[in-house]
Amino acid sequence: MHALVIDDSRTMRMMLARQLEHLGFEVLQAGDGQQALEVLASNRDDLPVLATVDWNMPVMNGLDFVKAVRADNGLRDVTLMMVTTEAEQGQIVRALAAGAHEYLIKPFSAEAFVDKLDYLGVKPGRGAA
Repeated sequence: MHALVIDDSRTMRMMLARQLEHLGFEVLQAGDGQQALEVLASNRDDLPVLATVDWNMPVMNGLDFVKAVRADNGLRDVTLMMVTTEAEQGQIVRALAAGAHEYLIKPFSAEAFVDKLDYLGVKPGRGAA
């Protein structure tokens, strides 16, 4: 089961990737939304079940990425979780309205991250496809 970590911070990508690998995911990474769309395009036959998406990134930000994914019917099964420092209620509403399934504000604990994955039902070995 694949997960895609999208963040312009290499450190944050590595931290999230480590947590996801520990949970049994195979992890793909991208440094911005445009790179992430390219990763998804090259993995159409084996799409990630989950993408963690930072909001503030160069080239294509996380909100635009969420909108692009939701505009593509072939990507409808990818679960999108915003993982960002954007904590303003209006930003959260915008992301969820655009099609993100869940929202996690940085910094966060490993337990909070796992709780979100449990809520979304995307952890390997828990019935997710």
